[in-house]
Amino acid sequence: MNKLLIGTVAAAAAVTALVVGTGQASSEVANEATATPAGKGHGHYADVNGLRMYYEVHGPSNGRDNGQPPLVLLHGALSATGTSFGEVLPKLAKTRRVISVEQQAHGHTADIDRPLRIATMAEDTAALLRKIGVGKADIFGYSMGAGIALDLGIKHPDLVRKLVLAAVSFNKNGLHPGVLDGIDQLKPEHLYGSPFHEEYLKIAPRPQDFDRFVEKVKDLNKNIPDLPASAVASVKAPVLTIAGDSDIVRPEHAVELFRLFGGGVPGDNVGLPNSQLAILPGTTHVTLVQRADLLLPIVPAFLDAPVK
Repeated sequence: MNKLLIGTVAAAAAVTALVVGTGQASSEVANEATATPAGKGHGHYADVNGLRMYYEVHGPSNGRDNGQPPLVLLHGALSATGTSFGEVLPKLAKTRRVISVEQQAHGHTADIDRPLRIATMAEDTAALLRKIGVGKADIFGYSMGAGIALDLGIKHPDLVRKLVLAAVSFNKNGLHPGVLDGIDQLKPEHLYGSPFHEEYLKIAPRPQDFDRFVEKVKDLNKNIPDLPASAVASVKAPVLTIAGDSDIVRPEHAVELFRLFGGGVPGDNVGLPNSQLAILPGTTHVTLVQRADLLLPIVPAFLDAPVK
């Protein structure tokens, strides 16, 4: 599953300033939650699995989906809505309702006394969506969020119409050799002054806990089990697999994922599959979500395509 090396020193050095997403939240989805400012949008909280979980709802002011399911955004590790999706959220929200979820210890969602685990965060997300009345959604996950989205596709297929998995691997062989070697050497101070750190100081319930937060993310990276290919292939929803051509995920692994999701066939002979593959040129793991020029033509077209 996703090894989310956003938290390495190399990634911290490479990251550039990101723009916090804009839009207006809809109170229709979560009238039980408390509103709070979140950049130029508004946020809500819901009590889920011991968490006071934060999410934002952007999109048409009437809160309607224009006949489409909502699009759920799941951010990367050490990140939140702004640093993961600030470049693409405003335009995605012009035509559909977008729900951006912030996971345990990330963004506005306070930490609780349990470790960070992909499976746990996936269960939190499923419980949140059900609580706020989302019956079925399209889900766009990046890095750690893509691992969560994949878990949802496997364990909660009733919640998922389509999946967009950006920079995800389902086993260690999916990563370039040596990519995980620097995890133990990462220190919280290596990230001081980075967009991740600045975002955390601005919006976290306890900004003084950043060092502890980094250590929990390091522990998460060391405790993500490999998934069997059969589990990945069990996903029934159409999947758009995205990777940068210079990502931490090997391009060969992105092709392997595409095949497990039903792709890699001669489309002229048998027709196009419901799943798609995109390798973004000139793109690293950290810069992938900044490539609005490439993502915005690809993602909405995939989500809007009819399922055969």
